[in-house]
Amino acid sequence: MHIQDEQERPATINIVPMIDVIFSILAFFIISSLQLTKSQGLPVNLPSAQTAQNQPSTEITLTIEADGAIALNKDPITLDTLTPTLQDMVTPSNPSLVIIKADEAVNHGQVVEVMDIVRQIDGVNLAIAAQRDN
Repeated sequence: MHIQDEQERPATINIVPMIDVIFSILAFFIISSLQLTKSQGLPVNLPSAQTAQNQPSTEITLTIEADGAIALNKDPITLDTLTPTLQDMVTPSNPSLVIIKADEAVNHGQVVEVMDIVRQIDGVNLAIAAQRDN
């Protein structure tokens, strides 16, 4: 009795799972890059206001966290160095919008103190961030 040898099939590589993985990775990077460009400031709990409006793109974001820490475009800063740093960033001929994002738990006096410092700089338009009340 003679047993026939099975014909060997040529080896193949199935690339469908590899394509699925590549598209998953691509989708992850697209979604994560959109999240990175969403906000210039640090995340804080903003107070609500019915008259809150979206402002055009901003150049400078000043964040006051709940513990009182101050950050200028995500970089920590003190009140003593705030004025010279802002004066270097702003030119009077080209006004800049400075948005103050103060956590609702921050002492009102500290917010007013920061606002006073910012308002003394020529070429600065001041705005305060708030969430729209739904």
